Amino acid sequence: MKESLYCYMKPGLVHFKAYPQVMQGKDYVATLEKICEDDFWTAVEIGPVKDVRERDRARQILAVSGLTVCYATQPTVLPMKLNPHHFDAAERARVLNIIKGCVDEAYQLGAQHIRVMSGKDPGDEKREDAKKLFEEFLHHVCDYVKTNGDMKVTLKVFDRDIDKKALIGTFADTRDVAAPVASAHDNFGVLADLSHFPLLREDVKASLMLVKDFFMHFHIGNCVVEEGHFLYGDLQPRFGVPGGSIDTPEVRDYFRVLLELGLLNTENPPVLSTEVRPLLAEETSALVIANAKRVIRAAWAQA
Repeated sequence: MKESLYCYMKPGLVHFKAYPQVMQGKDYVATLEKICEDDFWTAVEIGPVKDVRERDRARQILAVSGLTVCYATQPTVLPMKLNPHHFDAAERARVLNIIKGCVDEAYQLGAQHIRVMSGKDPGDEKREDAKKLFEEFLHHVCDYVKTNGDMKVTLKVFDRDIDKKALIGTFADTRDVAAPVASAHDNFGVLADLSHFPLLREDVKASLMLVKDFFMHFHIGNCVVEEGHFLYGDLQPRFGVPGGSIDTPEVRDYFRVLLELGLLNTENPPVLSTEVRPLLAEETSALVIANAKRVIRAAWAQA
C-alpha cells in the first residue's frame, strides 16, 4: 500500500486565492475558519488582516487549528507595486519598513514561515545590479525575522516576461541570490511553484536541481500560457480549466520529481500548498477547493 501523502508533505491552501473576497477585506475570519475546520489541510497560507480585532480572532482560530501557518507578503507587495531592489535608496528603505511590518503581523498571527518576492525586472543591463540590491534586502529581512523569533523566510519565484515580470524570474537567478543569503542565514529558503514553470518555460527537474540544497517549500496550481486566452498569465485558475497547463498528470509528475530528489520526504515534510481560485461564472470557492483535493489525491495515488 502506498504511504499516506501526509508522511511526505504538509498539504496547504492559499487562503486569499481560494477566497478572493478576502483581498477586498471581506469574510477574512469566516473563510479562514472553513479552512481550519477542513482536516484535509495541515497548512494554510494567509495574507494581511487590517482590522486588529479580526487579526486577534484569526490568531486564536489558527492557534486552535494546529495548522502550519505561512504568511504571504504578495497581497501587500503586488497592489502597492513595491520594489525592494529599487535603485533609489530611500525607496528601498521604505519598502523594507513595510515588509518589516508584515513580519510583525506574521508573528502576531503565529506564522512559522513568511513568503517574500522580488520586484519588477529592470532589464538585461541593470539586472545584475538589481540582484545585488535584492540580496541585500533579503539579508535585512532575515536579520529582522531572526531578532523576533524563529520564523523562516522563503523566496517565491515568479515569471520574468509574461505576467509578474519579476527580477527573480529564472531558477538560475534564484540560485545566484539565494546562495549567499542561505549561507549567512539558517532561516532562509526557496519556494517553487508548479504553476510558474510553464510561464518560465523551464524544465521542472532541471530547475529544482539548481536550488534543491536550500530549505524548500512548494506550491501547486494552474496557469494559461496561450496568448489571447482570456485567462492568459498567472491568474491561478482551477486545475483542468480549458486551455490551462496543469491538471492531475502534471501534479503527478511534479510529485514524482520531488520524491526522486528527496524534496518530499518523511524526515522533514515540507509545506506544499495549493494556489487556485474561482474565476469563471460557474465556479465557487467550495467547488474549486474540492477539485484541488481530488487532484492531489489522484496525483499522489499515481506518483
